[in-house]
Amino acid sequence: MRKSLSISTPDGSFSAYLAEPVTMPAPVVVVIQEIFGINADMRETCDTLARQGFIAVCPDLFWRLEPGVELTDQSDADWKKAFALYTAFELDQGVEDIAATLDVARQLPGSTGKLGVLGFCLGGLLSFLTASRHAPDAAVAYYGGGTDQHVDEASALQKPLLMHLAEEDEYIIKCAQTVIIDAMRDNPLVQLYTYPDCNHAFARHSGTHYDAAAAKLANARTLAFLQAQLSA
Repeated sequence: MRKSLSISTPDGSFSAYLAEPVTMPAPVVVVIQEIFGINADMRETCDTLARQGFIAVCPDLFWRLEPGVELTDQSDADWKKAFALYTAFELDQGVEDIAATLDVARQLPGSTGKLGVLGFCLGGLLSFLTASRHAPDAAVAYYGGGTDQHVDEASALQKPLLMHLAEEDEYIIKCAQTVIIDAMRDNPLVQLYTYPDCNHAFARHSGTHYDAAAAKLANARTLAFLQAQLSA
């Protein structure tokens, strides 16, 4: 079932897309957007999680800049606007807005109280930072751009983290991938997988660089991880 949710903060309120499973109680996964807002791809991700037995919540993290952004990777105009929003976006404030979402999600009717975060692109970085700073029960980061600049925060991890990296990522270049891999290698809480011959956003539904085989593999790993970490 699809609904909307309101998240309150001292600075105001913002909305979140909510998808619920048929059977509850259920654990909650907070889905963290790319630079395109809560678009069809994010809604499909939430709907899929609901079909898999999770309550999925996707907060509108661009609300301070422009509420209700919905863009795609299919036009130059959308890319231009998306990058402008990304440039103006405050990472630390975004993490706090996710923390506020987690607080609300924990108390949702039908929630087991178990919480995960799952992010893509910008959301992948935010998922990692949220995991380090707010300790949800599990975190998944798909190709989180800029993670190499924040790897020191991995030392604060208290719960398991799953990371997916595309080996031919044009936004997370080889040397940045090496920094991430080296930083996570000896951390027992981190599982990290790389995907050969894949570009950034290989798991974006209908995206320019969508790779069906790699997306299927990564998503299967994600589902198994979330089920293991968020089971009652």
